[in-house]
Amino acid sequence: MKKNNLFLPASILILNILLSITFITGLPAYFNEKVFIERNPSIKEAFFYEKVDHGVKCHLCPRNCFLPEGFRGKCRVRINTGGKLYTMVYGMASAVNIDPIEKKPVYHLKPGTDAFSIATKGCNLRCNFCQNWQLSQNNPEDKNTVFLSPEKIVQLAKQYNSTSIAYTYSEPIVFYEYVYDTAKLAKENGIYNVFVSGGYINEKPLEKILPYLDIIKIDLKGFNNDFYKKFVGCELKNILNTLKILKKYNKLIEVVNLVIPGLNDDMDEIKKMCKWIYENLGDDTPLFFSRFFPNYLLINLPATDIETLKNAYNIAKEQGLHYVYIGNVPGTQYENTYCPKCGKLIIGRYGYTVTEINIIDGRCKFCGEKIPGIW
Repeated sequence: MKKNNLFLPASILILNILLSITFITGLPAYFNEKVFIERNPSIKEAFFYEKVDHGVKCHLCPRNCFLPEGFRGKCRVRINTGGKLYTMVYGMASAVNIDPIEKKPVYHLKPGTDAFSIATKGCNLRCNFCQNWQLSQNNPEDKNTVFLSPEKIVQLAKQYNSTSIAYTYSEPIVFYEYVYDTAKLAKENGIYNVFVSGGYINEKPLEKILPYLDIIKIDLKGFNNDFYKKFVGCELKNILNTLKILKKYNKLIEVVNLVIPGLNDDMDEIKKMCKWIYENLGDDTPLFFSRFFPNYLLINLPATDIETLKNAYNIAKEQGLHYVYIGNVPGTQYENTYCPKCGKLIIGRYGYTVTEINIIDGRCKFCGEKIPGIW
């Protein structure tokens, strides 16, 4: 099927000085927020906050930002004005594309189909290696946005025969209200919802949206808390807690680990991560090891050596995980899905292209083994 790029992500912009001030809670708005709110259709009162003395407190993610009047959270997209917390990105899509579902990467939901993919500006993490920093580390009032209502997104997904809607590219947690309304409407229209996230969210917001999500792809960026604090801007325990909640509610989970040379490629740590996934999420949890390419604040590092990825793959298999993949390296056996019982090829892939599917009614067509996923 021909892919249609409706609205491509913004071109790389020069990082302005405000973006370097990454950990001061609530950068003051440097524009007239009252006028912005009056003129902007994307403004909507946020979920999950409380009014407190001298401001409001956001409870969407573990930062729990305290915001005096006129201040915004570390995500850049939630602002206190008039004693209420508003999301500044409701309906304001900064990237809209039709992607193969394999690009997310998601391998266990309708392989070979298209995902109508959307994102807004903003993120509640500060990854030095962000692959989409033009979106995640920019302010919502910056240019390159288009207003798309949830109804319009569902309409377009149908029009372009997209099997799913993916909330991706930046961080869907920070455009939570937009995702919630869209996902609920998509569910009513028989469209699957794919949530591609770093997983830095509080328990109550997560539980509220889970009934409308069909599969959640979590970026587990490493398995070392010092690495998380220094290069991601949060603590590992919060992400692990999110994964445990997803498992508790029996959601389909896929995990991806971007392997960065010299930072999170220690094989002992990767072994611990694989063991944790096996013990807490189960042996059927798909795990991707993706190749890092120099980007954003880590352009001084080399791309990940493919042998490193193969070593990680082998460790994951030794720890008992059934569905292990290597990403960003097309044309290898490591992007295929094999039956854990008979060992035969059940999904063949070349990059984002699916070459064959040997799953019938959710089972391996050769031996009848049940394969987790939505097929």
